[in-house]
Amino acid sequence: MKNRVKGTIMAALVVGMTVSGAAGVYAGTNLQKISAYLNHNISFKIDGKTFVPTDGNGNKLAPIVYNDSTYLPVRALSEALKASVDYNSRTGVITIGTPSAPNNGNTGNQTGADLVAVTYSTSQIQAIKKEFSKFDGFTTAYAPMQAVKNDSLQKVAAGGDSVKFTFKHMSVEVSPRDYSFEYDGKNVTLSNGVQAKWYTPSDTAMLTFKLDDRFVTLYSQDHSLSNAQLEKVAVSVAKLK
Repeated sequence: MKNRVKGTIMAALVVGMTVSGAAGVYAGTNLQKISAYLNHNISFKIDGKTFVPTDGNGNKLAPIVYNDSTYLPVRALSEALKASVDYNSRTGVITIGTPSAPNNGNTGNQTGADLVAVTYSTSQIQAIKKEFSKFDGFTTAYAPMQAVKNDSLQKVAAGGDSVKFTFKHMSVEVSPRDYSFEYDGKNVTLSNGVQAKWYTPSDTAMLTFKLDDRFVTLYSQDHSLSNAQLEKVAVSVAKLK
């Protein structure tokens, strides 16, 4: 029954999709002006629990009714169903990942990959500590201790006021400054109780949270990791011994 509910809702999402906050979406030539209605009488239940869709600023979203068809807020519902959704402003393509069964609290990405422990080699640890040592008062090295299967560290480099870990499928930046405050976003609580913020400065969603005396920002540059996976990776960031 659970899969049937998810399948039904995901089908509706594909039929009628709305995109919010997509930069340049009105610059195209294939747009048609319509007259539609917001239906505030429709409510949602997912797996028996009441769900209220909201945008990145926490504002309640209502379904749109047009020509007797109801269009649902795709991003809000897809996140509730643990399915990733990404909008490519260059191609105009919306990609929705397939929901996968939880694994110890993890939700897989589009390939169903699970999180695994990251093992840094001696040379990598030395390189990481060297990059952090370039900053006065910011020398303690921190690093992500988990990643998706088949992901690996490509390089680590200090630049500006941060140290950036570049993996094949994700990036993690550690900085003494919080750049997320410049953007509207959605506050979330990680599984370890830490408050974090999702925001989208371009077409890639970013997650920032405070860890000790610094701020950590994560994102998936190829959009292959779901929000749930990035939140799990965020919890794993710790001091490098």
